[in-house]
Amino acid sequence: MTTVTLALIILAAILAQVAVVMLSGLYRRKRQCRDLDEAIQGAENISKPSTPTGSAAESFTDNPHRDGFKEFVVQRREIEDGNNSICSFYLVPADGKPLASFRPGQFLTFKLQIEDPRNRELKSVVRCYSLSDAPRPDYYRVSIKRIPAPVDQPDVPAGLSSSFFHDHVQQGSRLLVKAPSGHFHLMDDEPLPIVLIGGGIGITPMLSMLNTVLESGIKREIWLYYGVCNGNEHIMKTHLQTLARTHDNFHLHVCYSAPNDNDVAGIDYQHNGQVAIPLLRNTIKLMRYQFYICGPRAMMESLVPGLEDWGVDSRDIYYESFGPASLIKHEKVAQTATATQPITVTFSRSGKSIPWDVSADSLLAFAEANDIDVASGCRAGSCGACQTPVKSGELDYNQEPDADIVPGYCLLCISTPKSDLTLDA
Repeated sequence: MTTVTLALIILAAILAQVAVVMLSGLYRRKRQCRDLDEAIQGAENISKPSTPTGSAAESFTDNPHRDGFKEFVVQRREIEDGNNSICSFYLVPADGKPLASFRPGQFLTFKLQIEDPRNRELKSVVRCYSLSDAPRPDYYRVSIKRIPAPVDQPDVPAGLSSSFFHDHVQQGSRLLVKAPSGHFHLMDDEPLPIVLIGGGIGITPMLSMLNTVLESGIKREIWLYYGVCNGNEHIMKTHLQTLARTHDNFHLHVCYSAPNDNDVAGIDYQHNGQVAIPLLRNTIKLMRYQFYICGPRAMMESLVPGLEDWGVDSRDIYYESFGPASLIKHEKVAQTATATQPITVTFSRSGKSIPWDVSADSLLAFAEANDIDVASGCRAGSCGACQTPVKSGELDYNQEPDADIVPGYCLLCISTPKSDLTLDA
């Protein structure tokens, strides 16, 4: 090997070592820069607090559950009445994200997994319960009454979902909840005085409206008429009495239809009997109010026509009934056509074809009246529980639905047939 060749080999080795050192240094520098960038980004993420938006859509996105349901944790529960039949449940989001706001009077929709007493199998049950407090930044509250078996029908099972809440939902329980919704809520378009009427557990949306208005500081006159049997059913008595003492624009009228011996008139309640038109006429002067009513259907059938007969504009009467015949008052959408021929509704899976009853409020009510087993929840077009495939035919909606409807499906609770109709039910 010549001297020149050896020198070239040594020089090549030296250059290779220099290149390795330079490449190694460049790699370390790039890694340091990347780590620094990640550290800065992490610091920015930590230092930027999440901002509550109040938007139901934003607060209920990015959850692992279908149909807009989100997991909530029961923070605590409180019995509210002397019969131990009404319990309030305080709910917080499991992911710690801000709560969606709501309009006072609206409800929450729950998707529950409950054991069917007939066959001991778990089944999915959708139920809706009114929010019973003003919008809060840290929790939702619902107050649920246990529904027992009818006294005259002991073989009929007790309320499935209400019994589940009372017997199985404890502090720390996790529930699937849909964003607040509902057409029955406080209207803010005109600052009219307000008359709230609640019968039994129908007091819950009234509590939401009452707390909201009084806490706002707006001196809007409010009358609350609350009807129960006696003191054992009277919920949040101390809270209501305190509000009446501390707000001169709040006028409380509690009615006991069957007072106990230890119920004291003028202290525990103001009126003996039920909430009725004569009581309203004797305690408020006829002027323009917004009337909000929630209670059994019998109360609706008495008070709503009675108010209209008294001269109250129907547009100022807002009501929600509860129970199996729940109805929501709303502005109906324009009907595109009026049927002139008899209509037949076919429930294909049930094997029944039945002439449509024009007096039925909805396809859901019609199905139930004919012993067709269909799921239901809010009965107001909001929860989507009664969504059913339409195999043929056309229908009309009584109102604009809140729930997202899958193409080819319909909401039974707010629709009626426009022609012969076949449903996959």
